[in-house]
Amino acid sequence: MERVVVGARLGLDLNGSDQQVTDSGGDAVGNVPDGGSPSRRQIGHDIHHELATIMLLATLLTDEPDAGPRSRHRARLILGEARWLEQLQRAYESADTGDPCLAGHVEPVRLDDVGADVVEAIRSSTLAHVTLTTERVYGWVNRLDLWRALRNVLDNAVRAAGPDGTVRVRMFNEDGWVTIQVDDDGPGFGASPGGGSALGLNIVQQFVASAGGQLEITRGLLGGCCVKLQIPQGPPVPVPAA
Repeated sequence: MERVVVGARLGLDLNGSDQQVTDSGGDAVGNVPDGGSPSRRQIGHDIHHELATIMLLATLLTDEPDAGPRSRHRARLILGEARWLEQLQRAYESADTGDPCLAGHVEPVRLDDVGADVVEAIRSSTLAHVTLTTERVYGWVNRLDLWRALRNVLDNAVRAAGPDGTVRVRMFNEDGWVTIQVDDDGPGFGASPGGGSALGLNIVQQFVASAGGQLEITRGLLGGCCVKLQIPQGPPVPVPAA
């Protein structure tokens, strides 16, 4: 039976602590933490693998001829959420290491496309009645930060409205600004059970500030809270060449 000696293969001194690991050619591939406990980088590596598996399974289900239309639709939603989660994980790793590759990256974005993704996922996971009215709206933003902000606003609105409530989302252009307005028929800002999420509100505030916009929270037309995000209108997103 062939015997594989992992330490020797990797060039690892098993008598040391927090040693650098090298491959068979002597190139460094990482550090092994003292005591053998997994590092955050290693765990992130495993998370990426699991997300890739989920996305593959969801993709296979969307193309499965025996699956019904509703099952394929739900599989597409799972695939979309997994892709956003992968971006969140990469942003988390970037923030943890100080790598600026993902942090703060802005680009021209069709805001209504991101809004539709968020609304469809929320709508499919709640009993509340969630509607979206929009036109084509563009902004110069960080796509992931926009998704995070909208997700937090919608999560709070749905929680405030309750299972029998209503949440209305509108996205429109007005005087050089893009307005994203979310109304619910709950008891009002901070009055729902458990109160509002300070961390979620901070995420929204940071996004609006980074986009050069403004945030307004008032009593809405539905009787509950109205959250209005306004950011400068951006250029249309270029259409890729065929």
